[in-house]
Amino acid sequence: MVSYRGNAVKALARRKFAASRFVLLAVAFALSGCVSLGAEPPESLLNLSANVSAPTGSATSVSGADAVAVHTPEVPARLDVLRIPVKVSDTEIAYLQDAFWVEKPARLFRRLIGETLRARRGGLVLDTDDAPLVAEIALRGTLREFGYDAQRSAVVVQFDAIRSRDRGADDSSFETRRFEAIEQGVAPESGAVGAALNRAANSVAGEVADWLAEPES
Repeated sequence: MVSYRGNAVKALARRKFAASRFVLLAVAFALSGCVSLGAEPPESLLNLSANVSAPTGSATSVSGADAVAVHTPEVPARLDVLRIPVKVSDTEIAYLQDAFWVEKPARLFRRLIGETLRARRGGLVLDTDDAPLVAEIALRGTLREFGYDAQRSAVVVQFDAIRSRDRGADDSSFETRRFEAIEQGVAPESGAVGAALNRAANSVAGEVADWLAEPES
């Protein structure tokens, strides 16, 4: 005897399975249209490297009065990214294609200055956020320009530095100075601009180190 009821139940179950599978596929396709796993990573990343560095194995023992603390500089919003800004006009900026920093420029510039100071000034230089002591001398400032000027085919690095000394008991002094390095004749390409910015940043870091070595006015 043939059970029509049993066949009907099986057919209904197959239809429900097919319908649920269709719904799952539809949801998957819908999600694939609105969810992105991210763009492909760049082929290479740009970094800053110091022209000079402290010798390996060198040791320094000083008090907080002789140490220098290098703080991360402030930056305008256009520099608070991993891209290289391009000044197209006085009122318009873009970002250089295929050019990405390994880390935001402010922190790269901070470490570059720190390494330059260790090599040229000597003494203890604190360029991390978890420094074990409080330095009497501090270097702060604003990194105002760190990009490419399309009108001049040039890279520009401009740093407004603030040198302070805190001796305690309301005995503090402050000095400020603007440093700038411009390198012209640079092609608007990732490798060329990155290398030119590294040279310009090293030039500014060297001038800052010389300034910190000067006696206070």
